[in-house]
Amino acid sequence: MSDLHEPVSEDAAARIIHTASIVPAPLVIRGGGTRSLVPNDEQHDVLSSARLSGIVSYNPAEMTMTAKSGTPLADILAVLSEKRQMLSFEPSDLRPVLGTTGTPTIGGVFATNASGPRRFIAGAARDNLLGVRFVNGSGEIVKAGGRVMKNVTGLDLAKVLAGSRGSLAFLTEVTFRLLPVPETSATIVISGLDDAQATAAMATALSMSVEVSGAAHLPETVRGHFIDGALPAQPATVLRLEGLSASVAVRSEKLQAAMAAFGLVSTLDPGMTDRLWGEIRDVRPYADQTERPLWRVSVAPTAGHQLVAALRLETGVDAFYDWQGGLVWLRMEADAEAGLLRHFVKAVGGGHATLIRAPAAMLAATPILQPEPDAVAALSARIKAKFDPKGIFRSGQVG
Repeated sequence: MSDLHEPVSEDAAARIIHTASIVPAPLVIRGGGTRSLVPNDEQHDVLSSARLSGIVSYNPAEMTMTAKSGTPLADILAVLSEKRQMLSFEPSDLRPVLGTTGTPTIGGVFATNASGPRRFIAGAARDNLLGVRFVNGSGEIVKAGGRVMKNVTGLDLAKVLAGSRGSLAFLTEVTFRLLPVPETSATIVISGLDDAQATAAMATALSMSVEVSGAAHLPETVRGHFIDGALPAQPATVLRLEGLSASVAVRSEKLQAAMAAFGLVSTLDPGMTDRLWGEIRDVRPYADQTERPLWRVSVAPTAGHQLVAALRLETGVDAFYDWQGGLVWLRMEADAEAGLLRHFVKAVGGGHATLIRAPAAMLAATPILQPEPDAVAALSARIKAKFDPKGIFRSGQVG
């Protein structure tokens, strides 16, 4: 039976990890447990950041914040809202999709590199991470980075840890960049396009000087799941504009004129825009209270619809697109089809396919993360050996 460790300080966490490294005894790192990719492992002790909570410093003028890793994400967002500032990378809340409970934490956001619709212009979570404090696998406390974007040593440890899912170190504190909340927003909706036509429309929009901050395509199979079915009938290709009111008005007019060449154009007001992109971010169509296999696939923006078309010839699949088509959310009807999916990912030019949800037995039998090429795997192994020489950290339980 596993034990749950909830240190109240960084020093306490260091002592726990140091003791585990001597045995050695595996530890599973957990934040809120909301983004776990593998079932709970009752054979290993759990090291939780839940009691390492609180905002350490917040400088609205410099648009930076430092917080302990277990700080609830909701607390961060509430404080930022008072100053009309935000996390530009829009971290998702996948609890409804994964069927998990608990409280998302700011450490879990960075440990999973959780990044939403604005990623293709604002960068991922890791691109907004300025510095970290962490405990390595030997129980040593390390500080990396600060309120600058790159460490003077040239090795940016903060970026290495972002997305490592608790496999390298135990995050205790994170410092990150903020942006102002846009004054207003609008969404341009083009109705009736198939996946290939939508890809062309989004590419045209992104090539224009109108500063599109969100570009997604919602096929007919998912369209009705967004904003209570309020989108116009037929597939919807949606483009978000943000900024000052006068600027958004001018850019919206220009974009609508260009998109009229592709199909019927309509618009959504700021309130509906915020709802829609929040639901795209949180993958609402697949919050269906099932365990049907769900994949998060990153490919070149022009390749997403080709991947889905190839899969549809071989198996049952439903999908929608974010990041101008470069992020594909794929729900399989029955089997995860990992081999088939990764074969087609390679065929369309390469990318990454991560299994987000599936029945427990399927998760246990399927490589959840994209297998690394030999050279990358060798580099990853060297990094792992530096951070966690005894190999005590088990990844997957973060959030």
